[in-house]
Amino acid sequence: MNQSDVKLDTLGYFCPMPIIMTSKKIKELAVGQVLEVISDDEGIKKDMPAWCQTTGHHMVGLEEEGQADKRVFKAFVKKAK
Repeated sequence: MNQSDVKLDTLGYFCPMPIIMTSKKIKELAVGQVLEVISDDEGIKKDMPAWCQTTGHHMVGLEEEGQADKRVFKAFVKKAK
């Protein structure tokens, strides 16, 4: 189980909004803090690692919860710079 310092709820938003909201929110964090992004957009499984690779932040982990029709994803991103 991953730990986070700050949570960002993006439930109900679909690509590219979770990434845009993540980009805005991570600017508020200190280097080394972990942001937990909660999303029901399955696209986050590919989009978040790609965004981390592009921006230089670290993808700490990804968790999935719930059933297929109500699946929730939790992406953990560590601010690197």
